[in-house]
Amino acid sequence: PVAPEPLSLAGGAGEEAPEDDEDEAEAEDPERSAGAGGGRSGGGCSGECQVQGPDSPLLPQGKKFMGDLQPDGRIVWQETGQVFNSPSAWATHCKKLVNPAKKSGCGWASVKYKGQKLDKYKAAWLRRHQLHMPAAAVDECPCGERQISIVVRRNEPGREAGVGDGVGGGFEPGPGQTAPTEAMPSGKRVENKVRVPVRYCMLGSRDSARNPHTLVEVTSFAAVNKFQPFNVAVSSNVLFLLDFHSHLTRSEVVGYLGGRWDTNSQMLTVLRAFPCRSRLGDTDTAAVIEEEIYQSLFLRGLSLVGWYHSHPHSPALPSLQDIDTQMDYQLRLQGSSNGFQPCLALLCSPYYSGNPGPESKIAPFWVMPPPEQRPSDYGIPMDVEMGYVQDSFLTNDIMHEMMLLVEFYKGAPDLVRFQEPWDQEHTYLDKLKISLTSRMPKDQGLCHALEQVYGALKQGS
Repeated sequence: PVAPEPLSLAGGAGEEAPEDDEDEAEAEDPERSAGAGGGRSGGGCSGECQVQGPDSPLLPQGKKFMGDLQPDGRIVWQETGQVFNSPSAWATHCKKLVNPAKKSGCGWASVKYKGQKLDKYKAAWLRRHQLHMPAAAVDECPCGERQISIVVRRNEPGREAGVGDGVGGGFEPGPGQTAPTEAMPSGKRVENKVRVPVRYCMLGSRDSARNPHTLVEVTSFAAVNKFQPFNVAVSSNVLFLLDFHSHLTRSEVVGYLGGRWDTNSQMLTVLRAFPCRSRLGDTDTAAVIEEEIYQSLFLRGLSLVGWYHSHPHSPALPSLQDIDTQMDYQLRLQGSSNGFQPCLALLCSPYYSGNPGPESKIAPFWVMPPPEQRPSDYGIPMDVEMGYVQDSFLTNDIMHEMMLLVEFYKGAPDLVRFQEPWDQEHTYLDKLKISLTSRMPKDQGLCHALEQVYGALKQGS
């Protein structure tokens, strides 16, 4: 067998200087993802991570760390056996050992294989596999710094991501619920005016005259020669509760997402949905609900990792307002930390007539900042691939939350009338049940409890 070729990481003050504008661990660079494994040179290669550290008095220049590049793109550090999900994760760790205060720069451009930087291999792979590039991709680049003035309480679970900052009580500027729409015609399926999505490349510069509710098509990372910067796994109970909440009203709803972020594996795990039971403009109720959510996050040892929002009768695509809100949340979640921490947005479309069947469309998105040379442009809404983890059972707190939601919307003018027909074959309640079936846990022993919830829904509407 042929001996494996060396793989080295050349960092330090010299080679890395052109990439120093990029935040630690490629904070805004979507090229760092385990999903990129398919495009990396790989086959179980041994190699070295070389950190040249003239700025560290404790380590000699040219400090080397040995690692193995796995077939799936992960890197195993030989000294400890630690597994890193990407070159950037490995580069960040090694460089921190040399100089904890140093920003890591771009891992892909730092790690070398056969004397060639990995980003060269990645570019070659993309040329072979991503042949059809949209014109908009030419102008895309990692974001520059953005100046923000936001006070965020940190250092506690939940608080670090902005829970309690008053953003859940209204959709403008933060997410919330729209004002109730007119009463639903009895026995008729509601058909709101269709909002036709536009492509991002058609937006141009920010225009105050543009309708903030304009929907924008999401862009794939492959289309802009990028890799998704983090992996996502969402539990079935999250989607179950989110879908249930979105079905209850013809107004838009909002909630928070709790979970965990693993910096080594670059995995964002979404474990819990927290519906906001408040109305647009009701700041007092919003503050109480957000405090409840903060306490719930704290008791569960979870962090705030994102938010969800519904478009009852429109596609599950972000509006311009959603894009700005998501960009704001990403910056808040980042806070003063140098390390990258993602924020996920989920959009749910329960009653859009373009959905293929009764099941709601739930779609994640993330916002890439606009090109550095055009900072006034809108952020770029990116399609996010996410894994689905089926929970073992519905927890009691989810059942309790469902009953609280039923009670909250009981008698509201925008409450969906679940006994009315949704189409020729199904009532709105039938449609809800079918949609929730695809998000059920493995153990469906609480079906009798769900029937109680459904009964309360029919009675309340």
